[in-house]
Amino acid sequence: MKWSIPGRVSAACAVAIACAAAVPSGYAKNGDTHVTGEGIEQTVDCNGATLLVDGTRNTVNALGTCWAVAVMGSGNTVVADNVIHDITVYGYNESVFYKNGDPVAWDRGRELGMVNRISHVGS
Repeated sequence: MKWSIPGRVSAACAVAIACAAAVPSGYAKNGDTHVTGEGIEQTVDCNGATLLVDGTRNTVNALGTCWAVAVMGSGNTVVADNVIHDITVYGYNESVFYKNGDPVAWDRGRELGMVNRISHVGS
């Protein structure tokens, strides 16, 4: 028996492989800063990248300019000098304060009935 692959199937596979190999576009930057843990107090330099905080009761002071800030967990506090793009908060009892910038504030926890704070504060 001789097996053959119809042309449409092989063309679809070629397109799928080409799309999978393409480099994604976006604003992610090498050097994104991750703070993960419990009860950590840390000062970091965002260096134009994204700050990701995950855990509980962490306090992070972000110096310089952050592209974005994402906070997950519970009881975390972030104070950022400048946020350009967005602040996304998941979880419960999170606090994110930013001094400069006009980021989009997206409180995913509030969508589920949890209380978080995202606020612009003076310099």
